[in-house]
Amino acid sequence: MSFFASLIKPLAYLSLPVLLLRFISASSPMGKYYIRVFTYLGTMATVASCSVVVAAGMSLVGRRYDVNFVVARMFYIVASRLLGVEVEVEGEEHMDEKPAVLMANHQSELDILIIGRLMPKRAAIMAKQSLRWTPLGPFMSMSGALFIDRGNNARAVRSLEAAGEAMRTHKLSMWMFPEGTRHSAEIPDMLSLKKGGFHLAIKAGIPIIPIVTENYWRMYHRGVFDQGTIKVRVLPAISTEGLTPEDVPALTIRVRDQMLAALREISIKAPGQEEKEKTRDTKEAPKEIAAPVASASLSVPSSAALSEGVSPSPLPEALLRDGSRKGSKDGSASENGTETSTEEDDGMVLVGRPSV
Repeated sequence: MSFFASLIKPLAYLSLPVLLLRFISASSPMGKYYIRVFTYLGTMATVASCSVVVAAGMSLVGRRYDVNFVVARMFYIVASRLLGVEVEVEGEEHMDEKPAVLMANHQSELDILIIGRLMPKRAAIMAKQSLRWTPLGPFMSMSGALFIDRGNNARAVRSLEAAGEAMRTHKLSMWMFPEGTRHSAEIPDMLSLKKGGFHLAIKAGIPIIPIVTENYWRMYHRGVFDQGTIKVRVLPAISTEGLTPEDVPALTIRVRDQMLAALREISIKAPGQEEKEKTRDTKEAPKEIAAPVASASLSVPSSAALSEGVSPSPLPEALLRDGSRKGSKDGSASENGTETSTEEDDGMVLVGRPSV
């Protein structure tokens, strides 16, 4: 009897925290949210800690570039079961083309679960420099991640050139989020795409594979973290063969348009979404830019004066300067919300952009 008691007592003590967390989760929506976030981040930290050992061992046997595949699947199997969140993939056969630049839309930290489900073999991740110093940093370094210092243009250019060479030599794919930062809202939408990944794909001569995750706002945003299924659509590869840096702006618009159309198609409609989308699309529609008109007070020579050989007086220089300045300002944006000016994108590096 005492033997069974010695076994049951520790289990009873261990079950108390679990029962307490379940009670909090059932009685408080915010409590449920924080418990599930803690579970998600705790799983990520645990797998990241174990992944250092996995990365070291696989590097010794010459499989460094498969580390991301192994660890990603490990994280997905554990996290999806703990949280009750499944990822359903359409068009996964398009991932077979290698090497390629894999471009996915970015909504929140939950996207790591998407990476866990879809990360292919022989693939690396492009990440911002600050992630090197997070718990994921050691693992990412040993698995061949490319860290971009977006605050230093020269170093960023060298990193992209080295990445392109490595992708060609080792037939590696590169996973990136071209929006540059997270964007989550009730109505499915995307930010403008940064151009670094497009320059990388064109310079390396490899295709781009867009990966679109449905808008999961209904399942996950601040205060809400529910169970459910997240749909992902992998689009056919877009060739960069024969393209030059001058084609980057048009390619950026093309990829964003395809991804946005797929995003709106696979996402569950939010209340009033269609009306809001129409309103936004109307606002984003390109407007004709009227040419500067001279002031009515300016004297215009008559036809008689012109016939007599009288030359008209030039427009004031101030007006010409103002019109030129206004025209250049109005012409700096392109359709679909994608920037095409030669000025620096917010936080993005300049990589051999063509002049316009």
